[in-house]
Amino acid sequence: MTVLDVDPMTQMELIPTQVFEASGEANRAVAQEIAGLIRQRAAEGKPCVLGLATGSTPVGVYDELIRLHKEEGLSFANVVTFNLDEYYPIKPNELQSYNRFMAEHLFDHIDIPKDQINIPDGTVSSDTVHEYCQRYEKMIDDAGGLDLQLLGIGRTGHIGFNEPGSGLKSITRLITLDKVTRMDASGDFFAEENVPRRAVTMGVGSIFKARRVVLLAFGENKAPVVAKAVEGEVTDAIPATLLQQHPNAQIVLDQAAADLLTRFKTPWVVGPMKWSGRTIRTGVIWLSQKLGKPILKLTEEDYNEAGLQDLLAEHGSAYDINVRVFREMQRTITGWPGGKPKSAKVVDDPDLARDKIFPKRVLIFSPHPDDDVISMGGTLIRLADHGHDVHVAYQVSGNIAVFDDDAIRFVDFVRECNELFNIETEQTTQLEQHIEEYLHNKEPGQVDSPQIQKLKGLIRRGEARAACRACGVPAKNLHFMDMPFYETGRVRKKPISDKDIQIIVDLFHEIKPHQIYAAGDLSDPHGTHRVCLDAIMQAIEKIKHEDWFTDCEVWLYRGAWQEWEPQAIDMAVPLSPQELLRKRNAIFKHESQKDRALFPGSDEREFWKRAEDRNCDTARIYDQLGLPEYEGIEAFVRWSADKAI
Repeated sequence: MTVLDVDPMTQMELIPTQVFEASGEANRAVAQEIAGLIRQRAAEGKPCVLGLATGSTPVGVYDELIRLHKEEGLSFANVVTFNLDEYYPIKPNELQSYNRFMAEHLFDHIDIPKDQINIPDGTVSSDTVHEYCQRYEKMIDDAGGLDLQLLGIGRTGHIGFNEPGSGLKSITRLITLDKVTRMDASGDFFAEENVPRRAVTMGVGSIFKARRVVLLAFGENKAPVVAKAVEGEVTDAIPATLLQQHPNAQIVLDQAAADLLTRFKTPWVVGPMKWSGRTIRTGVIWLSQKLGKPILKLTEEDYNEAGLQDLLAEHGSAYDINVRVFREMQRTITGWPGGKPKSAKVVDDPDLARDKIFPKRVLIFSPHPDDDVISMGGTLIRLADHGHDVHVAYQVSGNIAVFDDDAIRFVDFVRECNELFNIETEQTTQLEQHIEEYLHNKEPGQVDSPQIQKLKGLIRRGEARAACRACGVPAKNLHFMDMPFYETGRVRKKPISDKDIQIIVDLFHEIKPHQIYAAGDLSDPHGTHRVCLDAIMQAIEKIKHEDWFTDCEVWLYRGAWQEWEPQAIDMAVPLSPQELLRKRNAIFKHESQKDRALFPGSDEREFWKRAEDRNCDTARIYDQLGLPEYEGIEAFVRWSADKAI
């Protein structure tokens, strides 16, 4: 395990915070702590009382606990659990029920006695729910109190379902959910209107009774609220800040969730530090943006007044540092993402020209069937226009993100085609009837039948083909991988398997690409991007010693959910107004995601608008730093084996 060793820089943090390079390492560390506690209590002949959380964040911990049970003999026979919360009203067997979640992700796979599992009941009547909550509180006390409480954190700063305004005296109760919380949960319920408006939750006061509290947070989208929870003032408006007052609480993060903490964002503010290439770039860009001055206009007074005296002392004059960083940023800009042919005049940096092999075989991984054009459509078009052999691999089918109305519309189309061309058969008629009847009687959140899942997947495939045609990529170069982990018909997916990895390995062997592009946009609220990237990295691990891979480079893109910060960018591909319009038109081919996507996330803008705004914002930042002015820029980070994801 690699814990980032920056303890001297943590003086701004008001709660002990441990940062790991990647979420997998964090999950293993927390699971080992829980396992140690279980074993300790068992040796003492005592029960181990755990407070558990739901959602995507703790799933990795639960996976590791299951592994410890199956492979290392960890027994849960002495464990008593109390879950934080449950939607209200909801039945235990419903897809979105936290009862069902815990069974599927933990309890069904370990040896915990069923009568030692306690989860709030979402079926109690409204006139008895208050008494029920009091009983739940007493059950925790009667069990001896919580030895350890596991937490996640919501974008509002809620812990459990303790929304803003929940104070230290709050106990288990029925609560009304914040609009932001309901929006974040909309994916699980296939639309915000289906999300229950209330929930039963343990209170902040209930959580504070735990002898140990561990809060997990992963991904860039959690970074803003994490910074407030760790470094902000204590306030009921952000319930997670109250943990600063707990005697034995800890925050556990991956690097992405920790990015806005002072020790990572502006470490020079808290004391002397060692300046390296990347931190120099970060400091100079921060100063430029803080003062609103181009890099080349920064003065020694600017550096000194901003607390960057150490940088000047170590690396010379402001002029030299300015020129160094300006040239670094200038060299990121290239209109030839695949490199230039030898016949072209090379005017930019030789390292970025990459013209030893031309044309190249390029493999673009798109987690969903539209991430390619949303996040790097302009670069995709540029690669195709330059004559490279561009392949696009769609990792998952995206079938759960299609509205039922779109499926019905396509059934109507097929029926009329069958009638027009007189090809209707008994089998097609039965299929049409099944789809219509199933969708007509479908309950909110109900899983589609396999036939409907297949139909919705075909709709996404057709849109992907149309988008690639608009970009100049032939249909024969499209690879629909339909990775098995995704095919549950639900937002919650299966764990990644060897079969998922092998599909990618086989594609690598088929294409032997010179360039690989993958989504590094880990803020996807449902985690598919993170799983897809992890699968790619595991596949690369299997083939990295093969001869062809020595000529291969890997680039990470963002755009659908987040954008790279300027100091992180290794390649910036400028886009003209015409290219932005062409990219927009390619995105529009994904008609089922247009106007209103089924899983829009927290950003209310349409995906094309998000991507276009981010491209223009990146171009604006480059312009403000004193670099050339462009209409838009798509940004990429070069991946290497020693760089954490």
